[in-house]
Amino acid sequence: MVFNLKRQLKTSAAAIALSSAMLLPSSGFAQEVTLNSTDGTINITGEFIDFRDDNYIIRTALGDLRIAASSVVCNGAACPTFETVTADVAIVGSEAIGLGMMPLLMSGFAASLGADAEVNNTAAGQTVVSLIGEDGFGDQIGSYLVSAVGDDNAFEALLDGSAKIGMSARRITPDEARALRDAGSGSMVSPNQERIIAVDSMVVVTHSSNPVNELSQEQLAGIFSGQITNWSELGGTDRPITVISHEEGSASYDYFMSFLYGDERPSFRPQAIAADDQAMSNVMFHDQNAIGYLGYAFQRGAKPMTLLNECGIATTPDAFSAKTEEYTLSRRMYLYNRSDNLDPQSQAFLDFAVSDTADSVIGKSGFIDLGILRRSQAEGDARRAALISEVGRYDVGFEGEVMADMLEKMDQYDRLSTTFRFRTGSSQIDERGRLDMQRLVAFLEDAPAGTEITFVGFTDDVGAFEGNRELAISRADAVLDEMRAVAGDRLNNIEMKIAGYGEIAPSACNISDRGRGINRRVEVWIANTVEG
Repeated sequence: MVFNLKRQLKTSAAAIALSSAMLLPSSGFAQEVTLNSTDGTINITGEFIDFRDDNYIIRTALGDLRIAASSVVCNGAACPTFETVTADVAIVGSEAIGLGMMPLLMSGFAASLGADAEVNNTAAGQTVVSLIGEDGFGDQIGSYLVSAVGDDNAFEALLDGSAKIGMSARRITPDEARALRDAGSGSMVSPNQERIIAVDSMVVVTHSSNPVNELSQEQLAGIFSGQITNWSELGGTDRPITVISHEEGSASYDYFMSFLYGDERPSFRPQAIAADDQAMSNVMFHDQNAIGYLGYAFQRGAKPMTLLNECGIATTPDAFSAKTEEYTLSRRMYLYNRSDNLDPQSQAFLDFAVSDTADSVIGKSGFIDLGILRRSQAEGDARRAALISEVGRYDVGFEGEVMADMLEKMDQYDRLSTTFRFRTGSSQIDERGRLDMQRLVAFLEDAPAGTEITFVGFTDDVGAFEGNRELAISRADAVLDEMRAVAGDRLNNIEMKIAGYGEIAPSACNISDRGRGINRRVEVWIANTVEG
């Protein structure tokens, strides 16, 4: 079935684009655009001059450059748009996923089919990818239109049937899920319709020369409300702070402002508004006074800041803390589909997107894939150091003994990034846990015989210490039982144990529902030696 996608989407880059009838920008003078290569390695900024013979012509300090549209994505208000496009599969939604991940993900998908991905006539926010069989020497075997226009549009396009796949940097809301269900789409939160393909961290960034390395949530709130205006107030040099924000109403803006202020948002207006993460990154590269926020994939030369939460727990935007979802500003990246109109081409792409094969492509695009990482918990581990500092408060009694036992075990076990969490009031692991369980089984299948893993439970601090420790052990045991059921006889050579430490070693503050949810977890520890 071929889609002819013509409806207007709510965005400044609105009309879905691509045919021979090109519409040039309405202004009568050249404006700045950025051409991003589809492999993520090159960005060229200059004044848009013309679009001719499937080539962008831009004016730069090096002169006028002619660049093939098949190798770049054009970003900027001056980028040309086009009237209509036809494609086998329409994919609509998140700008972060559509611009930052999809070009490489599509290339990886094509390679998995023995095909070549050909990007044709790219306009601002829209890309058509044709899959050409026999490594580019055969016939076209499929085409995909990717429209990066905003998270809300993902569910609107799924609802009206103009898209087969929706991209979102947030989870579907209950109202959106109900509307789609009532339209016959099935349960949008079932494993066959809701797929987590990656994790993204919203990273607070400054110029690389800035001496300030960490900020508390309170300090960030002061900066973005206009109460803190000079870097010297934060231990830096005597320079004014240039606050850069995303457009009001964008997914990134809403996510960041909700983190800082909840529903009570300040009236302060930032010094500048960045159209997208790419523009934000460009500002950070040039402005020594700037501070902003962007997706993990777009850091490039900007300096990421360590964040201190309300309890003083430091979280660093690295891949491990993002995979465990313990970094303060991490979010899941989703693909959604209806159950009543899924075709084989859409299904094939969705299957690839959640496969191990896609991990390297997702990582190359700058996002954080769901592959498993391993980290030492011995000397030098930040959590171990924090726990040691706490032991003094419990130098006698039961709590001190539990802490000492955990410290001893941390010397003997590394931690895997796989971390299971539970829905509020439920003993069932959440939607990501189902996928992580399959990945963990595959990971351990390749481990040497005799490898030992321990499922280690933790809780929030609500309730008595011993009661929480018992609850932690119970949840670890539940994960072990499910692991055995999923693995069958595939892990007969792996020794599996359980442990529980209750409320000690929190990963987040216990003063909010979100923080308590992060602390209700079962970690996976793997022995750092194999006895033979």
